[in-house]
Amino acid sequence: MTTSQGTVKIVERCGAFQKIARPGLTCMLPLLDCMSGIVSLRLQQMEVKCETKTKDNVFVTINVAVQFQVKSEDDAIYAAHYRLTNARSQIESYVFDVVRSSVPKIELDDVFVTKEEIANSIKSELDASMRSFGYEILATPITDIDPDSQVKRAMNEINKQKRLRVAAEDEGEAVKIRAVKEAEAEASRTEIQAKADAEAKFLAGQGIARQRQAIMEGLRESVNAFKSEVAGVDAKGVMDLMIVTQYFDMMRDVGAQSKTNAVFLNHSPGALEDVTQSVQKGFLSGLPAAPAFSQMQGR
Repeated sequence: MTTSQGTVKIVERCGAFQKIARPGLTCMLPLLDCMSGIVSLRLQQMEVKCETKTKDNVFVTINVAVQFQVKSEDDAIYAAHYRLTNARSQIESYVFDVVRSSVPKIELDDVFVTKEEIANSIKSELDASMRSFGYEILATPITDIDPDSQVKRAMNEINKQKRLRVAAEDEGEAVKIRAVKEAEAEASRTEIQAKADAEAKFLAGQGIARQRQAIMEGLRESVNAFKSEVAGVDAKGVMDLMIVTQYFDMMRDVGAQSKTNAVFLNHSPGALEDVTQSVQKGFLSGLPAAPAFSQMQGR
């Protein structure tokens, strides 16, 4: 009798166990010895689907891939052949027992996270139980966790809403940051504009002050020159003459404007002194350095 590689054959003599035929050629007694069965030593895998419910009362189907093989020792081969009628049914029962005792203690979300722990529990339980029957459990990975379709849709919707909420929060934060930055930029622009306006007004004030100082210097020189050239004329008369001259120059400039239609003034001989006093009073009141004129007149 020949035996293929990766398998062994159980040889019985008159109905009793005689020996284990290893791969190769085995001699048997005719009419006395017979082959009772073939035991495979190859690695085998079986898929077990188990439906159970989680701690939060969600029914879920868990697929477990059990990888096992018969040990190569004689006593293990003997036990695997004579002690178990259906090894796959036995393995499936142990998988059901472990899964249905472990998963109901865990919520659905945690089942996906702790599937390695569940797989290790299944392997430990199976290995301890099947070792006495000559089987070795190599691995029991969980290949699929399949909740009800409605539950999956609900989970996807929850995840979608969470992502939308995060996106809305991020968008709101971006709007807030943008508003803060725009406010800061506007404040900076206002500060720069205020500084520029203050500097411009400061420079304009300096210009006006220098202009008035130049006017005062020019008036003083004019008064002194007029007094030295014309005898019998005091400083007040010179000032009155200059103010009236400036007044008429101003009237000439106003009249030369294209939008000026008519100017009504009292220019009678008796009112000339009143006009001079009014102009002088208005002119001198606008100059902060009025004492300088008093000093200039006293020279």
